Amino acid sequence: MSEPQLLSERVAGGILPRVLTTFDMVAIFVAIVLFITNAAVIQSAGPAAFGWWIIAFALFLIPCAIVTGQLGAMFPGEGSIYLWTNKAFGPFWGFFAGFCAWWPGVLVMVATGTLTISFLGFVFPPVGALPVQAQGGLIVVILVVAALLAVLRFRLTQNVVNVAFVAYGLAILAMFVAGVVHLLEGNASATNPWDFAAWSPSAEHGINFANWSFFGLAVLALLGVEVPLNMGVEIREEKAVTRYLLWGSLAVMVAYLIATWGVMVTVPAKDAATITGVAAAVSLGIGDWAGKLVALVLAAMFFIITVVYNYSFARLIFVSGLDRRLPKVVSHVNAHKVPDVAVWIQTVLAGVFTLIAFVVVPIASAKPADAQTEVYNVLQAAVTVIWCLSIVVLFVDVLIILRRYREQFEARRLAHPAVFWVASIVGALASLVGVISTLSGSWTPLISNDAGKVSLFGAEISYGTWFWLVGGIALASLVVGALLYLLQGARRTAQ
Repeated sequence: MSEPQLLSERVAGGILPRVLTTFDMVAIFVAIVLFITNAAVIQSAGPAAFGWWIIAFALFLIPCAIVTGQLGAMFPGEGSIYLWTNKAFGPFWGFFAGFCAWWPGVLVMVATGTLTISFLGFVFPPVGALPVQAQGGLIVVILVVAALLAVLRFRLTQNVVNVAFVAYGLAILAMFVAGVVHLLEGNASATNPWDFAAWSPSAEHGINFANWSFFGLAVLALLGVEVPLNMGVEIREEKAVTRYLLWGSLAVMVAYLIATWGVMVTVPAKDAATITGVAAAVSLGIGDWAGKLVALVLAAMFFIITVVYNYSFARLIFVSGLDRRLPKVVSHVNAHKVPDVAVWIQTVLAGVFTLIAFVVVPIASAKPADAQTEVYNVLQAAVTVIWCLSIVVLFVDVLIILRRYREQFEARRLAHPAVFWVASIVGALASLVGVISTLSGSWTPLISNDAGKVSLFGAEISYGTWFWLVGGIALASLVVGALLYLLQGARRTAQ
């Protein structure tokens, strides 16, 4: 079945240069998906962390890679899920799915700025001791500098990303080496990772609301498989689509497992589940100098991840501008053929959220630092909910597209249709469980499980309130996405 192409399908390839190689795509994939700090945060699960990782790899990451590979092979255009959902369900759902995939990217840019400051504070304690408002100002500076790098000639920017990617890999390897050195020196393991019975998520207390939120954390740690294909027309070779998914997925799985092991072996359980726990592991295992060096590398990498998120997600609203689903100005490109207006729109939005989380909310709190952290936690949970919902759409897309575009499927078929049915059903269910588990409670140690309550803005509230905060932000975001489409449609009609 042949349907009219989107304007963005016809013209994006003539606007944006083909510069991305397989190595570039793997580097982008790792930057988008691999937040190595999750190897420390998940330490609250104990040895069951390995169980949660393996479950999430099998039920979420691998199905995502299978489905994305087939869709990318059939329609390697700009915009990934925006384009594919247009093919499956039409313009409204295409825009809506694109918005659900795009909006979390803006919120995550606030998180990457926060992580950059955290690791700088690990090396330079005065940075970590700055007032919350000052840290917020630094994050805004990070966002602006990242945007400046994102709008340079794409090949130049990607070369910087590739160098950071190599350094990132070495830093993660150092976390594993730290665990090995720690044991070779005759030290006992801080937590026994070899208790395989304890790997089961239900080993101690059964799978319940108190611990299955870790599945939500594991899913959050693996979101973004499809994002490199936001730049589908900028890839030099078609084979890079499937190759980046294979090598990128392997790199992510290995990295999370060895870093989780390194932290678990070296860092005492009471201190392990902190953002900077991955750097602390290297300090304890190899030496303070090595820990600080790794922290500097991670600070630089999370700055670069901010850059990657900005230019990757900018492509989603760029194609929406080309298709007049958003104002035409959003599709503007600069002299380097980079969607600069889209980059700056995202930078401004991320800056606004930073000021809210680090300036406005702490002013109203008796404990500013705690309030900032809790707002960060709530936003990250909302990101998980929104992004997982967009991934459910992705899994439905492939089933519709395989049936509707049989000729294209047979020409670029990667596996038997039954493989995609299984991957879609398993992946969609895992995504929905990720949503439910995230709404069930926080995975962070800063929000206590005691008496089923958390502290927010200096007040004790129930997990029911956590549900309404996270769910409310997610729902409001979805409503905004729908209204944007309707308002732009009304604007086009009026013209």
